[in-house]
Amino acid sequence: QVQLVESGGGSVQSGGSLTLSCVISKLRGSPYQMGWFRQAPGKEREGVAVIEDIYWTMRYAEFVKGRFTLSRDNAKNTLDLQMNSLQPEDTAMYYCGETFKWNRQPSLSPTQYTYWGQGTQVTVSS
Repeated sequence: QVQLVESGGGSVQSGGSLTLSCVISKLRGSPYQMGWFRQAPGKEREGVAVIEDIYWTMRYAEFVKGRFTLSRDNAKNTLDLQMNSLQPEDTAMYYCGETFKWNRQPSLSPTQYTYWGQGTQVTVSS
């Protein structure tokens, strides 16, 4: 059974930084894709940064390139998202998602993902 637990959200001012962490259940299969997604009020969920587990290829949404960094901590069994230069438009609930539908180029589409965490709120004030 796949279990994903997010943490690290909070409130920051514009230009600030946060690091989100997703603890990954050890009882899982492979190969897989997983990553971070977000959903702002009144908007659809969108992909932020994803990774596949064979070649460790990463993809980032255009709106976070150069600001956010995805990393895998094998010792802690977490998938972390370092977020810098946060802007008010980054305000959203952030979710960790995973799927066993592997693609060489991991998908940023939330519809491709099966398992989700409960989310962690990120609020950026101007």
